[in-house]
Amino acid sequence: MFEEGQLYSPVTQHDDGTVEVHLSDNHPGRNDPAYVARRSEIAGAAMAWTRGEPIPHIDYTDAEHEIWRTVSHELTPKHEKYAHSEYLAAKHALRLPTEHVPQLHEVSELLEPITGWTYVAAPGLVPLRDFYGDLGARTFNSTQYLRHGSQPLYTPEPDIIHEVIGHGNQLASPRFARITEAAGQASLRLETEEAMKFVADVFWFSMEFGIMREHGEVKAYGAGILSSYGEMDEYAHMEHRDLDLVDMGTLNYDITAYQPVLFCADSLDQLEGVVGEFFETVDDDLAARLRAEAVERGLVSAPDA
Repeated sequence: MFEEGQLYSPVTQHDDGTVEVHLSDNHPGRNDPAYVARRSEIAGAAMAWTRGEPIPHIDYTDAEHEIWRTVSHELTPKHEKYAHSEYLAAKHALRLPTEHVPQLHEVSELLEPITGWTYVAAPGLVPLRDFYGDLGARTFNSTQYLRHGSQPLYTPEPDIIHEVIGHGNQLASPRFARITEAAGQASLRLETEEAMKFVADVFWFSMEFGIMREHGEVKAYGAGILSSYGEMDEYAHMEHRDLDLVDMGTLNYDITAYQPVLFCADSLDQLEGVVGEFFETVDDDLAARLRAEAVERGLVSAPDA
């Protein structure tokens, strides 16, 4: 089971204005009424927020701060061992707090002077085009809740630890930040949903679950790996393929399981030259041609097959 699978719990708002988060049956907090109520409270704050207003301030509890502290301390030696030097340099430049959960405005205040990125609040899943459109404006949508305290190193969905420790540190690298921004700007050129999905899948296998060779070792730079205590021990044992946009944009994957296939860049220059240039130039026609090539190569079935 991929413990940090990218599954957001659905959020609904009832006619009386109350907000409810629906946790899956296997969620550690599913049978904890206090946790469910807390999640609903935090989601409600994001849903009531209007852009242009101050980002909702969450009064985190001592227990929530302890979860952040525990994960921060446990991930640090893992990062030193497994993370690519570009990510480590960005992490050291950003200097996220390790003893308390940062407010999103605090993350923005640390990040914006470095790469111009800011954070905004989201109750959970953000529609794909909205999420990528914001990336194109150097804006990252982040949840504000934390995982259940019974298993601080486990989460079945992205929480603020994934969004900030994983992506925030990554976005403090000017080079990673430019690739992410280019992916967002690409979405503004795309009209078809097929092309949008192709871009999102390339993003998945790069900025979320990307790995890269460095000094004879394979290091991780993807936010999904580097925010996951368990994934960092597993990625080296998976199948590693060379960067291949056709394969990356069409490969089926299970977001609830460890990724059995990862794509490895030879260098940061290569990542920029292949993935970054793709995001900078892709349009509907290019995505369609790459999809057609996948059919020719037998990677996917023809649409009418």
